Amino acid sequence: MSVPRGRRSSTFTRLLRHGFTDPSAAERLLDADALSAVRSDPLLLDALGATADPDLALLGLVRLAEAQERDSGETGRRELLDTLITAKPLRDRLLGVLGASEALADHLARHPGDWQALVTYEPRDLHPGVEEFERGLAEVDDPVSLRVAYRRCLLSIAARDVCGTTDIAQTAAELADLATATLRAALALARTAAPGDAAQCRLAVIAMGKCGGHELNYVSDVDVIFVGEAAEGADEGKALQAATRLASHMMRICSETTVEGTIWPVDANLRPEGRNGPLVRTLASHLAYYERWAKTWEFQALLKARAVAGDPELGEAYVKAVSPLVWQAAERDNFVPDVQKMRRRVIENIPAGEVERELKLGPGGLRDVEFAVQLLQLVHGRSDASLRSGTTLDALDALADGGYVGRVDAVQLDDAYRFLRTLEHRIQLYRLRRTHLVPEDDADLRRIGRSMGMRTEPITELNRAWKRHTSSVRRLHEKLFYRPLLDAVAQLAPGETRLSTEAARERLVALGYADPSAALRHLEALASGVSRKAAIQRTLLPVLLGWFADSADPDAGLLNFRKVSDALGKTPWYLRLLRDEGAAAENLARVLSAGRLAPDLLMRAPEAVALLGDPHGLDQRGRAQLEQEVLAAVGRADGAEQAVGAARGVRRRELFRTTAADIIASYGTEDQPVVADQGALVDRVGSAVSDLTAATLAGTLRAVVRAGWGDTLPTRFAVIAMGRFGGHELGYGSDADVLFVHEPREGVDDHEAAQAANKVVAEMRRLLALPTADPPLLIDADLRPEGKSGPLVRTLKSYEAYYRRWSLVWEAQALLRAEPVAGDAELGRSFLDLVDPLRYPAEGLGDDAVREIRRLKARMESERLPRGADPTLHTKLGRGGLSDVEWTVQLMQLQHGWAEPGLRTTRTREALGAACAAGLIPGEEAEVLDEAWVLATRVRNAVMLVRGRAGDTFPSDGRELGAVGRYLGYDPGHVGDMLDDYRRITRRARAVVEERFYGA
Repeated sequence: MSVPRGRRSSTFTRLLRHGFTDPSAAERLLDADALSAVRSDPLLLDALGATADPDLALLGLVRLAEAQERDSGETGRRELLDTLITAKPLRDRLLGVLGASEALADHLARHPGDWQALVTYEPRDLHPGVEEFERGLAEVDDPVSLRVAYRRCLLSIAARDVCGTTDIAQTAAELADLATATLRAALALARTAAPGDAAQCRLAVIAMGKCGGHELNYVSDVDVIFVGEAAEGADEGKALQAATRLASHMMRICSETTVEGTIWPVDANLRPEGRNGPLVRTLASHLAYYERWAKTWEFQALLKARAVAGDPELGEAYVKAVSPLVWQAAERDNFVPDVQKMRRRVIENIPAGEVERELKLGPGGLRDVEFAVQLLQLVHGRSDASLRSGTTLDALDALADGGYVGRVDAVQLDDAYRFLRTLEHRIQLYRLRRTHLVPEDDADLRRIGRSMGMRTEPITELNRAWKRHTSSVRRLHEKLFYRPLLDAVAQLAPGETRLSTEAARERLVALGYADPSAALRHLEALASGVSRKAAIQRTLLPVLLGWFADSADPDAGLLNFRKVSDALGKTPWYLRLLRDEGAAAENLARVLSAGRLAPDLLMRAPEAVALLGDPHGLDQRGRAQLEQEVLAAVGRADGAEQAVGAARGVRRRELFRTTAADIIASYGTEDQPVVADQGALVDRVGSAVSDLTAATLAGTLRAVVRAGWGDTLPTRFAVIAMGRFGGHELGYGSDADVLFVHEPREGVDDHEAAQAANKVVAEMRRLLALPTADPPLLIDADLRPEGKSGPLVRTLKSYEAYYRRWSLVWEAQALLRAEPVAGDAELGRSFLDLVDPLRYPAEGLGDDAVREIRRLKARMESERLPRGADPTLHTKLGRGGLSDVEWTVQLMQLQHGWAEPGLRTTRTREALGAACAAGLIPGEEAEVLDEAWVLATRVRNAVMLVRGRAGDTFPSDGRELGAVGRYLGYDPGHVGDMLDDYRRITRRARAVVEERFYGA
């Protein structure tokens, strides 16, 4: 077919118009001798153009025609081409398969006579079942012939699929029926090969997973469980050995690669004890395991169990015996934490570059739909037998019919699932390889899009539809659980089927709510009625309820949300913020369900919820910015009480900002991953709370001085932070450890100055501890000279005289943390100049002083640990806890601070880093101490966040302990791991302390 230079042939143009991407190659193929009889027939070109990939279909047709000629001569080739042109059903089926599957084209080229399987077009051929497939495999006599016959049957399934004769559900059912027939044929081959084994035992094959659910893929592991019993008169032990050999052989027949390739792997890992358990068990052994040892996911898997091969009576007995256990799973003690763990998408093992292309496990993927449906079946199938289908789409339909799922949601989920399964089938069909990844190559995407009816812009249309459906699944996944609960309490559409009160309670219990009746009352109060507010709540709550259920205390989350909504319900911006600002609703859900402290802070001024919707609302504020705001608020107030009240109000809001930021960083959200650097989280909280405390003290001092003396106090006055306050390491529940220093102004009597200073201190402590809606700030001055027996305020000279004459080594150690935070800055610097020689003594500590510090530490460990406290879990005084690390670091500062400027810091982690840099402690040991200190600090913060009051040890209440675990990054049900990790990390730290502090 010569083409004049400079012109395109008319055939070339027609090929382009019919969807060929390589018209030149297509012209050459049409010129091949194999197609000489039909190359000019317009029906052929039209039919090729209707396929998913016309180029692929034409190449496959040429290969088939050439193979037909080799196999049956010219007569065979002519019969193929004549039938192709005269019989439209064959033409559509054959070319449809050739344009969608390179692997099946390869099969036809090897077995050219198999095209005949597509000729028959009788009604009984449209939806074959197990019997028809068994007839198709009837002549099988070895594993190779089984593969050929299997592919021939698969060819007919694929032809009906790509031509639209069957929908996705029917195709998946046919694939499962073909798998059933294949398992039976393979077992028959194994029994024929070992008649002695076959005579000794009864063996049943139970299909699980997608095969059991009658919804198999083109290429998938076929999950099975084997049940065996002794034949009459046979020894049970020998019978089980025989059954195991038969089962193993059957698996190899299906799985092994031969000259005709493989069929699919047979996977028996869903059996009791997985791959560590025996391949075949008796029915009694199965039941004993399930009744005693099985986990929730195993009952979820059994939901799809179906007897498919081997002894039918034994298979049915197995299914009948395990079925009641499946529907009692929701009553098990660990059901709720198991469900919470299973609800977390397991995408960590998917390579980062593949997550967005994962059809099965990725967000909005097939697993989300299947899990949601199965969970609802387990919860409600106990009392409603209509829900007990192993097939996802049938079960979804039944859930909708029963009101367990909203009808509109069910339709959308059905559409999305059908699309995703069709996409999965088209991807696998091309090369018959097991994959769940959407390809990136344009040619692959074009072929898949065209195979799904997208002909104008197949790649663009496919990507758009795929993203739309995954987004739909992600959006519906949580609402599926919760929207019917709202429908049940709102009762807006009379006549619609909705959840009964009992069914709603069952669902809430399954999702982690301990008091479902109270939860339903809250939902009714929030969502009932026809007001705009109730309508917005009905939109928000399905998602919020899911986030609450993801926490350790869903009930508290919902209760707190109701309280906030009651307080702000009439505020126009509140619900609009949650509805329109994507992060605000999830941030609020995390904060309200993480413990008591943050909700308590929020309830005292609910308008602070606006911080959660501001992109920078949770950013940390520096001390200068905080002090400026506090002093401005104090300046606007009338009287000291009002002024300090304003300062405490700022403190409460800023504490909420800090707790909210900490919770969200620790829990993570859809838009913000968990912050991995635990030390950074600790440093942020410590500096934020310390800066806030300093600003509050500065404002309080200004208010007291102004109220009592106007602009000028008779004495210069400074507040020196000590302890954790001075170290920028305050926790949520810490008191403010301070020293007070004053210096009489020129011409002022010492007595008058001291009297004024003491009045300032007394008034500051009183005002900051007054019972109000804002949390108190307790001032602790017990680290002053002479402790509680000494004066609250001293002059600089008095401090100098005391430290020169009476100072003990522990006081020098305490002064390592001294830092001025409020009042006269010059006086504060003078105080530091005074104490620097004590805390950084020239040439370091003497041996006697070191021994004294060690003696004090040992005494503290033996006397101050609370009676009954577990020393391995006490964060402050326990083994490897805060005290151990801090005293070790402080000993190095006392010994070497005079020579190492980096050690002259009030911050523990900074000093530890400086000691490591100076070679005073090996890097590995410094890391061990730092890890323990960070963890102990995080635990203390967690306890305060969860319980609303300070504590130095883990809570004993199960829910509170679980909430601490969630804050620390442990999944539900893993508090034991948390405690084990804490003990392990602090034990390692104690070993370093023994060597570095005690010199052991």
